[in-house]
Amino acid sequence: MDECDAINSENCVLKDACSELKRDIRELEHENKNLQSEKIECDMKTLVLQEDLVKLKETLSMKEEVLVTEFAKLGKEFLESKQKVESLLVENNNLLAKLK
Repeated sequence: MDECDAINSENCVLKDACSELKRDIRELEHENKNLQSEKIECDMKTLVLQEDLVKLKETLSMKEEVLVTEFAKLGKEFLESKQKVESLLVENNNLLAKLK
């Protein structure tokens, strides 16, 4: 009977260990579901941020194009103004020369 008690005692210990492992597995499965939900949420946020980044890059590109165009336009206007000023200076010098 001692051997039977020892086996029953060991069986109870194994059942307790098995129950603890099953509980641990349930907890891990629950935590895994939570982590999967968090991952999905992070993936969605990442997707939104990537879309925002693409839009910002497009906006920046358009603004850069406008800036280049405006810069070229201002450069042209500057050269035209410079030529006009030089022409007026020459004309002014000619008038001064005639007045003398």
